[in-house]
Amino acid sequence: MHRPDPHTTPGIIAPHIPADVFQRAQATGQPVVIVVNNEPTGFPWRRVLIPFAIAGAVVAGGWGLVAALCWLMDVTAHTATVVAGAAGGPLGVGGMALKLFHTKNK
Repeated sequence: MHRPDPHTTPGIIAPHIPADVFQRAQATGQPVVIVVNNEPTGFPWRRVLIPFAIAGAVVAGGWGLVAALCWLMDVTAHTATVVAGAAGGPLGVGGMALKLFHTKNK
């Protein structure tokens, strides 16, 4: 992250160095280390929004699954109705017969 130079940019104050620390550093030749906190001071939105985005995706996927199952059941019911109507009599599979509709003539 690029920070503007506080000595050349108006309105930006340089970090404060206590006078005794500066004088001791000049007298002994020790370097002065300035620690600047770069942490953002605002609310950490990313930490909050990511779980909500994941939860929203899960909910949308759940509704999609429910819609797909409803569509599949609808298609199955229509297919069973068409097969039963076309057969006219009892439906048999493997020796078992199921009479779905009674005829009016007995």
